[in-house]
Amino acid sequence: MKKIAIITARGGSKRIPRKNIKDFFGKPIIAYSILAALQSKLFDEVMVSTDDEEIKNIAIEYGATVPFMRSEKNSDDHSGTAEVLLEVLETYAQSGKTFDYACCIYPTAPLLKVKTLQKAFELLESKNLDSVFPVLRFGFPIQRALKMDSESLVTMFQPENRTKRSQDLEPAFHDAGQFYFLNVPVFFEAKALWSSKSAGIELNEMEAQDIDNLADWEIAEFKFNYQNQQKNQ
Repeated sequence: MKKIAIITARGGSKRIPRKNIKDFFGKPIIAYSILAALQSKLFDEVMVSTDDEEIKNIAIEYGATVPFMRSEKNSDDHSGTAEVLLEVLETYAQSGKTFDYACCIYPTAPLLKVKTLQKAFELLESKNLDSVFPVLRFGFPIQRALKMDSESLVTMFQPENRTKRSQDLEPAFHDAGQFYFLNVPVFFEAKALWSSKSAGIELNEMEAQDIDNLADWEIAEFKFNYQNQQKNQ
């Protein structure tokens, strides 16, 4: 049973230049994803898919492999995660190297915990699922979401929920933006990261942070500090 971790890290980033290797508490941020994968002891290989030589060198320094560079067609803003993973797995298959499971880990996931990766694989294998990924609960019921017009007038998307108590509404979740653990044969066939046979691992708000802009980066730093303080108490 072969498993590979694939960390997707292209060189371009408009909102935070060089985001994937920007310093985060003394390490390039991608190092945290690499080290979590290695320390989980789940994987036969931890590789980085990149189009950038500097990222390649840093990845190798922290223990990942970069056996080939990402193609130009999958290195722009429009490249989807599924397309990048398919390219990686197909390139390996062409050389006779195949995997039963793959875990796509994002390079800006410094809050990722080893135990979360381990729990995800245990669930994926034991339940024979297509994929498993971490999720966060929305902090406010989406059934009471508001919309606002050009005059700043507010209405509800679902007015029938106006008088319902928040605790009586069904909880909703969103992707936590850390990783996807995949059954490779199923992924090759479906070419999708999740399906009706996918499961979520619920995290709390302090365990994950999508980093898209500098404000997100600062929130990630705050959460990282909080986690370290909790460890030391």
